[in-house]
Amino acid sequence: MYIEQLYTGCISEAAYYIESDGVAAVIDPLRDIDAYLELASKRNARIQYIFETHFHADFVSGHLDLAAATGATIVYGPNTVTEFPVHVAKDGESFQIGKLRIDVLHTPGHTLESSCYLLHDEAGKAHAIFTGDTLFVGDVGRPDLAQKGAELTMEDLAGMLYESLQQKIMPLADEVILYPAHGAGSSCGKNLGPETYSTIGAQKQSNYALQPQSKEDFVKAVTEGLAAPPQYFPINAAINKQGYSSLSSVLEKGLQALDIPGFKLAAKQSNTFILDTRHATAFTQGFIPGSISIGLEGRFAEWAGSLLPFDQNIILVTEPGKEKESIIRLARVGFEKIIGYLDGGYEAWVNAGERIDMIVDVEADELAMDLPFDENLVVVDVRKETEFGNGHVKDAVNIPLNDMMDPGSMANLEEHHNIYVHCAGGYRSVIAASLIKRQGIHNLRNVLGGWNKIKEQGDKIPTATSAEVLN
Repeated sequence: MYIEQLYTGCISEAAYYIESDGVAAVIDPLRDIDAYLELASKRNARIQYIFETHFHADFVSGHLDLAAATGATIVYGPNTVTEFPVHVAKDGESFQIGKLRIDVLHTPGHTLESSCYLLHDEAGKAHAIFTGDTLFVGDVGRPDLAQKGAELTMEDLAGMLYESLQQKIMPLADEVILYPAHGAGSSCGKNLGPETYSTIGAQKQSNYALQPQSKEDFVKAVTEGLAAPPQYFPINAAINKQGYSSLSSVLEKGLQALDIPGFKLAAKQSNTFILDTRHATAFTQGFIPGSISIGLEGRFAEWAGSLLPFDQNIILVTEPGKEKESIIRLARVGFEKIIGYLDGGYEAWVNAGERIDMIVDVEADELAMDLPFDENLVVVDVRKETEFGNGHVKDAVNIPLNDMMDPGSMANLEEHHNIYVHCAGGYRSVIAASLIKRQGIHNLRNVLGGWNKIKEQGDKIPTATSAEVLN
């Protein structure tokens, strides 16, 4: 028996490769499938099954490309309806992987088709369970992603999730290994733990959702304090259900090197965005006017999906050699309209004498010096409302980054304001600054280190919490 977790940190996603006697299965593959093909080739195995735990909302699965490359059967749980060929398994149905057996456990709640896969070893003993978004380390999947037309409330799905956990998960032996689809940072739950695997016994002791409680108490615990899901979640779920273009075709179209005249021509089109994927610190030093910064060093795909429209073209400015990576990571969340990249990157633009823009970086102590004496100074905090509520610069304006593609979110920002933008650590604030610049507001500064550095200023920068403001 061989099991390997293939974890992708930037989107907190875990896929799994399982193998026995030269027969392999992959669970919840990403859209870029090379890692699974290389692993099977290296181990002289044949991928026979692709198991999907549900219609993923936070990434586009690689099920179609992997099935086309291997001839493997795509397996979903009960109640699944797709627009491409799959095997819709029955609850309790078994699949043989060499000397191993995988049983399908239908566990609706996160979605209606959500299913877990219980793996039995060569002796027939339950060894591990692959829970998708039904059960995480320290959390459970959010129950507010009912697909359009399902006519189910968040509370309805949470009630289903309670029954699924009680009937299918709680009876499992404590030593069964838990392999979830996501880890910390994922928006598929409220507060996932830092570990990427656990045991059923450990979760019975520590996971709030598995503690003795009534269904009513469970529903309240799971639904309370649940932030709105990222806007791209329903788009990705629909793509996974309906199908998509092959990744190779997306790469072929996106890896078109554009010279400066071609790049400028494309950028002039009303349906085209310039996306700069260089590091945030490089972007602030200089960029092509109108560019949106989303650096590869952060949660790149998640922020691209949350901020950029899927129905418009994207042209890329990248660090030389990062063009393919940028396209693949965009494709992971469903972007397919990437039409090229600037040949030679930003340096080529500068060397051609083209116009540039920049963002002034300042340390937190400079904000502390300016704050008492500048009546036009406006602090824009782009963290989530919950982060802002736990502590912020007094009188700061909270515009969560998620909202900033809506020009109306910046209606109260004016050019005469001296705007200081910050987030928690510095990544989101550069994205936000680029969006503010696109609105024609240029008198702004990016606070390096964000709230983490602002707090270190102590009394030099007055702060407040939401509770203090309300009082």
